[in-house]
Amino acid sequence: MSNLADGRRNAELLEAQSLVWNHIFNFINSMSLKCAIQLGIPDAIRNHGKPITLSELIAALTHLHPAKANCIPRLVRILVHSGFFARAKISQNDQEEGPWHYLSTWFLNDDPTPFATANERTIWEYAAHEPNFNNLFNEAMASDARLVMNVLINECKGVFEGLQSLVDVGGGTGTVAKAIAKEFPQLECIVFDLPHVVAGLQGTNNLKYVGGSMFEAIPPADAILLKRIVCPEYDSSVIPK
Repeated sequence: MSNLADGRRNAELLEAQSLVWNHIFNFINSMSLKCAIQLGIPDAIRNHGKPITLSELIAALTHLHPAKANCIPRLVRILVHSGFFARAKISQNDQEEGPWHYLSTWFLNDDPTPFATANERTIWEYAAHEPNFNNLFNEAMASDARLVMNVLINECKGVFEGLQSLVDVGGGTGTVAKAIAKEFPQLECIVFDLPHVVAGLQGTNNLKYVGGSMFEAIPPADAILLKRIVCPEYDSSVIPK
């Protein structure tokens, strides 16, 4: 009965967390619509006179920065999900093509992210020079991780069987790795994140912190843990709804 009760509680906690995240990021729908209007996407679709493929839409937006064109499908995916656009099948031979105030500006320049456009530096560079922001960001990630680990440790222990070492890439302050290291004392755990994130953090017998960039090198281990992954690109043809 205890396992059943724990499972039900975990499911309720996950559902509650999903509700909270949906409210936190609810602004994305309106900001995405604003961006689409500023970029001229609705006009481009209307002027096309019929459902338009993503490649045709991108070609019609001649003012886009070339390096940002591949991000238009991701913007369209949000607009379809929020109900502003709808997917349409153009022909039987169609093949899918693949994927908030500063979003439209970002599409026109060569900045790596909209955050960089607004702040003139990446979020990681900003966090490295703004301790308050860095602490707030890390605590937010840790809060989310606590619930995830509660489910993982109780429901998915088998994935760690046979491992002797594990590196948590982008592990922040170590909330996930700490829980794993405590539950599996035979497992050597590494928290790998940017130097300013792990600076001053102390490990334990089977947990250590390593600073660096995942784009340069990752410490060797039997397994790599990525708590979040990027969603696949969005393929579709779209029409105004």
